[in-house]
Amino acid sequence: MAESVLVQTKVRPDQKEQAERIFHQAGLSMGDAIRIFLQQTINAGDIPFSITARKPSAKLLRAIAQDQSGEGKEYDTIAQMMADHAKA
Repeated sequence: MAESVLVQTKVRPDQKEQAERIFHQAGLSMGDAIRIFLQQTINAGDIPFSITARKPSAKLLRAIAQDQSGEGKEYDTIAQMMADHAKA
């Protein structure tokens, strides 16, 4: 076996736990998953998946358009907003 090097990175605890659960279901350790990612990157000569920003939901896009058109409502407090939305 070829000599190996240590690769370290910091991630949020919840990210690590969630990823480990997924990897475990696939029969992989965290190290296995990272090695697979690295090899697939080498094989593809690129990131082996597309990296995209989260797209806003249709509801959010409608709310943004409504606000930008001047149709949005303004509230002084969250309580006022909640009361208005409870009527709807």
